[in-house]
Amino acid sequence: MMNSANAVSVRGLRVRRGARPVFSDFSVDIAAGAITGLLGPSGCGKTTLLRTIVGAQRIDDGTVTVLGAPAGSASLRHRVAYDTQAASVYGDLTVQQNLRYFARLLGAPRSDVDRVIAAVGLESERRRLVASLSGGQAGRVSLAVAMLGSPELIVLDEPTVGLDPVLREELWGVFRSLSEEGVTVLVSSHVMDEAARCDRLLLLREGRLVADTTPEALLAETGAPDAEAAFLHLIRRDEAA
Repeated sequence: MMNSANAVSVRGLRVRRGARPVFSDFSVDIAAGAITGLLGPSGCGKTTLLRTIVGAQRIDDGTVTVLGAPAGSASLRHRVAYDTQAASVYGDLTVQQNLRYFARLLGAPRSDVDRVIAAVGLESERRRLVASLSGGQAGRVSLAVAMLGSPELIVLDEPTVGLDPVLREELWGVFRSLSEEGVTVLVSSHVMDEAARCDRLLLLREGRLVADTTPEALLAETGAPDAEAAFLHLIRRDEAA
């Protein structure tokens, strides 16, 4: 049974993509109301795990419980938000039109549109077609869609890729505000310096959980000066074991 302090509980997960096993007997818990960083190099299984949690990935075995229900349950549709790596919005609509459309689908209040546009820093672009935006700007529109309504769990797949340092800082401020309101934020990244912004860290390598720790404990355990050096230390230790 899932601990009430956990938003997500994964037990004995087995997933294959084609002929390749991604996870074999993988288990992890994700704390409720915190920012959990899912970190690791490209190809380690981050996106597959996120897709599994939101119910978009076929699994071979195991259980995935999200907010007390099986992943992908109809009851979770308005409680879980997912922002994919690729912007999942319409290029032939403006920023504002996209958000109004998705707000209607989600039953979110109309006032949410202005709120999320401001949160992702797109006020000056609100009337532009998404197709005319840069990749980073289009990604912000997709992130804004994920923030509509009142999701209890927001799953973000590398949301800061391609963004400048100022905007990255602003978005992490948004994630922190959401967490302080009780929202669980699960964010994946391969940028190790983002680890310090999380409450908890899950470090993956080749479909295995190398560490489940905090930023402070990670540095203390390894004696490394930063998260990237600490992660490399853990990889070498894992290889030696």
